[in-house]
Amino acid sequence: MQTPHYRLTFTTPAFLGNAEQDGQWRTPPFKALLRQWWRVAYAADHQFDVDLAAMRRDEGLLFGNAWLSHREGNHEVADYRKSLVRLRLDDWSPGKLKQWPAGDSKVTHPEVTNHGGQAVPVGSQLYLGYGPLVFRGGATALKANAAIQAAEVATLSFAYPTSHGSPELRALCEDNAPRIQRTLWLMDRYGTIGGRSRNGWGSFSLEPLNGTAALARAPALRDWRQALALDWPHALGEDEQGPLVWQTSPFDDWKRLMRELAIIKIGLRTQFPFRTGNNAPRPEDRHWLSHPVTKHNVKGWHQGRLPNSLRFKVRPAPGEPKKLVGVIFHVPCLPPADFHPDRAAIEGVWRRVHAFLDAPARHLTRIPE
Repeated sequence: MQTPHYRLTFTTPAFLGNAEQDGQWRTPPFKALLRQWWRVAYAADHQFDVDLAAMRRDEGLLFGNAWLSHREGNHEVADYRKSLVRLRLDDWSPGKLKQWPAGDSKVTHPEVTNHGGQAVPVGSQLYLGYGPLVFRGGATALKANAAIQAAEVATLSFAYPTSHGSPELRALCEDNAPRIQRTLWLMDRYGTIGGRSRNGWGSFSLEPLNGTAALARAPALRDWRQALALDWPHALGEDEQGPLVWQTSPFDDWKRLMRELAIIKIGLRTQFPFRTGNNAPRPEDRHWLSHPVTKHNVKGWHQGRLPNSLRFKVRPAPGEPKKLVGVIFHVPCLPPADFHPDRAAIEGVWRRVHAFLDAPARHLTRIPE
């Protein structure tokens, strides 16, 4: 068994809910995140030419399943099993953030106006965290009773076999022991967890403990236009200039940094103005970024969920561990078939988003990973 141990430190508050929707340290969300990035590592190992059935079988045998089976003569034999990968947190305490800090910095959103048509400032943290965060009593507040506070720390441990059981499982374990190590690197660099995590909430870092080896670098880059051949997140995008990964300047704390990320997100979205109202007869450019959109849904999509494939992460600043940087990265994939994706329109939208982030006015730097 491999048993690596890591100090997990949150760099932004995390909205990890238990059964009562209160913030609490729990292992299931981390296992789900491990599976998500394992698929990216798997796709990279197969040069992005993935047999989905084979991948799902490997995933089910490795992480546990209640659906797999195989034929033995005229009989269907179940391959249901527990996970071969185990996770442990040294602490399952409730989150220590009981009350949201006052002073949510305001940002201008051109589409939020008063009755006179003038733009009304909105809370930057509320904008990026709406749902877990609410507007209450004239200020941004937690919807539930607690959240994980930035700088909270716990030890996250894993156990996974390098060899096990039948020839099929032995081969599976031998393949996946190094793949899990690469997956953990991807989680450290790009992983976020909990509510509104695509906006940078629930960012964390992993530091090896107790003799655990350093995380093995494992970039999973693919030309973003080629990545649109698949309808699931399987790679980080790149173009002629390199990886589609941008970094902000360093900030002293997460509150100032989240304000900067809110300004960037508002700008990249509102560069695509809506021409039609709710129940639009056909998708407009901004709908290809994400859906549903308040008061601007597409009629034929109903309430279909299209997550934004542009994600945010907050990391310790390189060379300045007491400061933080925001990282913006694109995980491109085609919307599912139910959305009847228009490939040409989608490519046009993402070219404009990439150009927006590359513009000198954004003060962002392209980084290699």
